[in-house]
Amino acid sequence: MTAPGAKRLYVLRHAKSAWPPGVPDPDRPLAGRGRRDATAAGHWLRAADRPPELVVCSPARRTRQTWELVHAELAADPEVVHDDRLYAAEPAELLRVLRQTPERMRTVLLIAHQPGTRALTLALAADAEGDALRRVAEKFPTSAIAVLDVDGPWSALADGCAVLAEFVVPRGKKQPG
Repeated sequence: MTAPGAKRLYVLRHAKSAWPPGVPDPDRPLAGRGRRDATAAGHWLRAADRPPELVVCSPARRTRQTWELVHAELAADPEVVHDDRLYAAEPAELLRVLRQTPERMRTVLLIAHQPGTRALTLALAADAEGDALRRVAEKFPTSAIAVLDVDGPWSALADGCAVLAEFVVPRGKKQPG
């Protein structure tokens, strides 16, 4: 179990992207649904009790656009780092990046890609059980947010060190017409 002053890690899979012909994968933009869902993710994060102090984001176009739309909904203005290592990263690489988080940061938002987001969440919450973990194991959809509470320093992040507090999939509503 985590202590009341535990650190919080939000793991956000980027919103739904488009697949324009001839566009390299890192340059793929968000689709219309992705823009709606990223805004909904921002609404959800704004209502959460702990806004991010630091955002660590993949440099891919779809992750940057996801962050821009999330940020527009927040009442906070966190520090943002776009880290090339996050693009198509495996969980071990995501952990290496997160272990470099300054200890003064109590709440971090990681915006990255599949399959890394799902695998990282499952690894960090390896000792957990319950509905949220079952849902993560089944699928980590676009715009999904895993909320992990972590005791101890960021530099000590390891398998099983977190509690999966929540798993949500915010969805925006399509406008009529």
